[in-house]
Amino acid sequence: MSANAVYLLLVAVLFSAGVYLVLDRSLTRVLLGVLLVSNGINVLVLSVSGPAGGPPLYGTTPVEEMSDPLPQALILTAIVITLGVASFFLALTYRSWALDEREDVRDDVEDVRLAALRHDEDARSGSDPDDYGDDPQAGGDR
Repeated sequence: MSANAVYLLLVAVLFSAGVYLVLDRSLTRVLLGVLLVSNGINVLVLSVSGPAGGPPLYGTTPVEEMSDPLPQALILTAIVITLGVASFFLALTYRSWALDEREDVRDDVEDVRLAALRHDEDARSGSDPDDYGDDPQAGGDR
C-alpha cells in the first residue's frame, strides 16, 4: 500500500488550516475549521484506501480488479455526519447572533470568578500572583 504524496500534502494543508480556524473565537471560523478538518479526514481515508479499481459490481469486473467499497461508504457517512455538525454550528451561530448580535465565544463568567478567587488566594498565601501574567483567565493581573 502506498499513498499519493499530493493527497498527503493536501491533507496536511487542510488539517493545518482547519485547526487554526477552530482555535478562533468566531463561531463562523470554527465552523469553517471543522469543515476543513472533516474534508482532510475524508481525503486521508481516500488516499490510504488503496488504488482505484473497477466498480464492485458482480459480473462487470474480475474480483481481483474490484475497488474496495468500504472507504467510499465511510466517506459518505462522514459527509452526512459533517452536514449534521455544520447545521448545528449554523443554528448555534444564528442563536448567538439573535441573542447578543455577536457570534464570538465569550469568556465564561464563572471561570473569570474562579480565576479571581485563585489570584486572591495566591496573594494571601505569599506566592507571586504575577506568575500567571496579565491574562485574567489564568489568574493574572487585570
